[in-house]
Amino acid sequence: MILQTTLSLAAAAAIINLWLAMRVAAVRRSAKVLHGDGGDALLGQRIRAQLNYVENTVFVLILSGLIEMTGKGGRWLAFVGAAYMLARVAHGFGMDKLVVNPARMLGYLVTMLTLIGLSAVAVLIALQVI
Repeated sequence: MILQTTLSLAAAAAIINLWLAMRVAAVRRSAKVLHGDGGDALLGQRIRAQLNYVENTVFVLILSGLIEMTGKGGRWLAFVGAAYMLARVAHGFGMDKLVVNPARMLGYLVTMLTLIGLSAVAVLIALQVI
């Protein structure tokens, strides 16, 4: 069984993670910080953006894969996954600001809704409601 949606989402996730890591590395070079954030606010924010991405994306990928394995995924799962990935890019840009801004808020909101929605679908599948 090929999990096309989850495979595509995992590929997109890896690319986004690489992009976030490159953004961290760019600030590390300019601030000359090898370990930690060296007290540099932008570096700290970019590190947290990447770590927050990894912390949440693993659950999205696991839930997507398991839902897809049941045969209950369909096209909706690809749209949810794509919206999640786009929102996480917005969140990455939003974390560069020192104040809460719409990009960061959108990324957070879509992340929470995605996790809640996929979790609910997984439970409903497990209970054989859908």
